[in-house]
Amino acid sequence: MNLENEKLHAGMTVALLALVLLAFTLADLLKEDRLFSEMERRVLAQKPKWSLEGILSGSYEKEYEAYATDQFVHRDTWVMLKTRMDILLERKAIKGVYLAKDGSLIEQHLPQDYDQAMADKRVGQLRELTERYPETLVMLAPTADNIQSHKLPPYAVYYDQRQLLSQVKEAVGEERVIDLFPILEEHREEPIYYRTDHHWTTLGAYYAYLEWTRKVGYPPRSYDPVDLQTVSDNFLGTLHSRINLPMEADKIQIFPRTNNRKVKITYDFAKEDDSYYVPSYLEGKNQYGYFLDDNHAFIEIDTAYAANGKELFIIKDSYANSLIPILAPHYEKIYVLDLRYYNGSLFSLMEQYVTHSRVSVLVVYNCIHFLEDFSYR
Repeated sequence: MNLENEKLHAGMTVALLALVLLAFTLADLLKEDRLFSEMERRVLAQKPKWSLEGILSGSYEKEYEAYATDQFVHRDTWVMLKTRMDILLERKAIKGVYLAKDGSLIEQHLPQDYDQAMADKRVGQLRELTERYPETLVMLAPTADNIQSHKLPPYAVYYDQRQLLSQVKEAVGEERVIDLFPILEEHREEPIYYRTDHHWTTLGAYYAYLEWTRKVGYPPRSYDPVDLQTVSDNFLGTLHSRINLPMEADKIQIFPRTNNRKVKITYDFAKEDDSYYVPSYLEGKNQYGYFLDDNHAFIEIDTAYAANGKELFIIKDSYANSLIPILAPHYEKIYVLDLRYYNGSLFSLMEQYVTHSRVSVLVVYNCIHFLEDFSYR
């Protein structure tokens, strides 16, 4: 009798599993494939076309596996459940994100992922740039894991970005480097990085601006952090997208003065705007795109309030997007280049715009993006 019960229970378990698999299969077949994940901010894999060549090479199976993973029914919910399981297992990092002690998220950068050869290549190109354009200043911003390491889980490791900064100083000259470590560490308990995103906040960018003014010898404009205006209080950034857990949203803030000035901005030699900010981004997931209309290969900024003939050529990543509205009043024209989206020759382009001594050059990256993305060959 017990043997019969065991067989019955085993049969029922198999049947139940089969029904669950059938239900998920039918759900996958009936639902419409998604092209883009708003949560993960990326294009999802689409169903690959069958071909004999793809079958024989194994590429079809790999593409179909990626498609099935990306298009799995209720994918976002499963991501959240997996994250909760990882938390229960007390894992320090989940999908490259540390769960910090204060409940915020800090991106993980492991030392083994950034070897000396990578640093030598990037620093070598940077040295070449500064030799061609001696008026170049370099601002490499440390990321949150270096400034707010006290918030990391016990024994969490991270790539020490001070060693990169030391190499840069030795290669291009300390006088050309804006070292942000001291001022950001001084204010590390303040919200200088977003809790759910890998960028610094407008407050963090403001402290970087103060250090920049000291380096160039400009008197800082009268911004006051007390005056910061909140334009969104429901920002959930790129790090939140990886783990998809309910958590307190970030605020996006600006200095009101930066939005009250007349300005003409031309994106990629075509689209024009009269503000540093694009409010429509605040209605979607990519709210950091509010600053300078997200990312573009080339931006030209004409300011009507600084008729001093001074011009600035910025080579940057997205950290600069929230910094530029703050430092813009010091220049009549600003040119902004993002090498990630530009396929032409850097020096050919600079020869068109850096034409006289009143044009300065500023390199703005976070340290990790500099190692990963700073390349003009």
